[in-house]
Amino acid sequence: MKTSYIKQYLRHGILCFCTVVALPALTACSDNDDSGDPAKDWAGTTTAYASSDEQGFQTFYTPSVGRVGDPMPFYDQRNGEFKVLYLQEFINNLPFRFHPIWGVATKDGAHYQSIGEVLPYASNDYQQDAALGTGCAYEKDGTYYIYYTGHNGNCQNREVVLRATSTDFKNWTKDELWALNGPDFGYSGNDFRDPQVFVADDGLYHMVISTYPVGGGDPCFAEFKSADMKTWEHVGRFKMIWDRMLECPDIFKMGDYWYLVYSESFRASWSRKVKYMMASSFDELKDCFNNGPRWPNDGHEGVLDSRAFYAGKTASNGTDRYIWGWCPFRSGSDLHEKNVNVGAGDGNEPNWSGALVCHKLIQHADGTLTLGAVPALAAKYNKPAAANVMASNGYNGGTLKGDDAYALYSRLGTANHISFTVKTSNNWDKFGVSFVRGTDSEKYYTIVVNPEDENHRKLNFEQEGSAGKGFIEAADGYWFERPADNVYNVDIYTDNSVLVLYINNVCAYTQRIYGIPMNCWSINNYGGEVSVSNVKVSQY
Repeated sequence: MKTSYIKQYLRHGILCFCTVVALPALTACSDNDDSGDPAKDWAGTTTAYASSDEQGFQTFYTPSVGRVGDPMPFYDQRNGEFKVLYLQEFINNLPFRFHPIWGVATKDGAHYQSIGEVLPYASNDYQQDAALGTGCAYEKDGTYYIYYTGHNGNCQNREVVLRATSTDFKNWTKDELWALNGPDFGYSGNDFRDPQVFVADDGLYHMVISTYPVGGGDPCFAEFKSADMKTWEHVGRFKMIWDRMLECPDIFKMGDYWYLVYSESFRASWSRKVKYMMASSFDELKDCFNNGPRWPNDGHEGVLDSRAFYAGKTASNGTDRYIWGWCPFRSGSDLHEKNVNVGAGDGNEPNWSGALVCHKLIQHADGTLTLGAVPALAAKYNKPAAANVMASNGYNGGTLKGDDAYALYSRLGTANHISFTVKTSNNWDKFGVSFVRGTDSEKYYTIVVNPEDENHRKLNFEQEGSAGKGFIEAADGYWFERPADNVYNVDIYTDNSVLVLYINNVCAYTQRIYGIPMNCWSINNYGGEVSVSNVKVSQY
């Protein structure tokens, strides 16, 4: 739970129950709402259209009421499915009681079924878990456990680690006689949160908790161990990265390597991303922080995605390991000001909570990680759609050449899979893909594959057009190596305003762009020459 951002959400509200509902594909809220006009020539026009999101996303899950906060994924072997618990954020929360744990079930990370509320917050303002915070789920000997954060500024300790148990994952009992209190072990009572359980090299259960030493100092991980998941012994602590709070830790072994995935400092805008450390053993993993930081040798300090993907945690079905995080909603200075593509994210902190986004972890031969598309997405987006060139400049037979060269393609639907291949003519060519673009647009939104130097690229987010402001600060991605053959295989999946982009299985980029549905999109070139091929669009 990001406690520094709670105050902006503390407005009185009501609790609502929601399920996923399939709604019509065309939804709009503007003066040019022609979605119900059968005579409208959608396929033959290229002017901009003010579209809005449907209620309840079908791929990047968003509840019909409220938004998704910190995911807590768990693979339920008994039922053969992932259960992704999350903190349910309502538009208006009670002053002290908020963020009940809700959940969805999925077998593949592409289709979700809501399971509603799993663990409620307390019944009054003075119980320790009046507000619930991030934790984890685990199963042992037929008993399910949820270890979670109890957050309440009315209590002696603002944050305490608590647990609940169940035998069927439906009926839960809070363990009123058990708690881990930070001050009992030399840690802060204000920040003692985000417990994560895993089995270490010694065969015992271990738990790490994000906290601070009592009395102040740099943040650290508190470590506990248990043989039975019931009684926990304090082991010690290990450092974080300097003064940065590392939230939502997730520790696991994958192949020959141990990993710690973490979300770095929600309070520091420039470093606020999901990252990872790796080592050959759990003890060596801790030393990456104690004697470091020693980031992975991946060229970008373990960064996995952009600032539009946060609180990422993983789960494995024994074959594939997926990571779930949330993509924040955007707003202006007022949280209720919607459809602002350059509000939060242009150097300011993104809003807290949004849509559930899932990636597949890709482990390379040297143990480094990148993120790729969940395999089930391609099968889900299986209905071919139009990908015709509607307008262009500097475009000839698949080649884009010169300044401001572009090919504008047919309007998109609510959910789209866009794929294409770009080959650059040299090591410095620059290209991008734009959304919410019409032939009359004074501004539109572009993800630019930018040459940082001859051998490295980075994805930048820009507002282009005659009225555009250009580069959007702090909404960019991370460095990755230029392909040796200068060939970029690009896959993009959209669901309403949420977008994920992948290049060659070495780069992943999540972004929120309002207005994608029912608008055209383009592939652009900037000054050099690139060839474009295999352009396809599919929907579901």
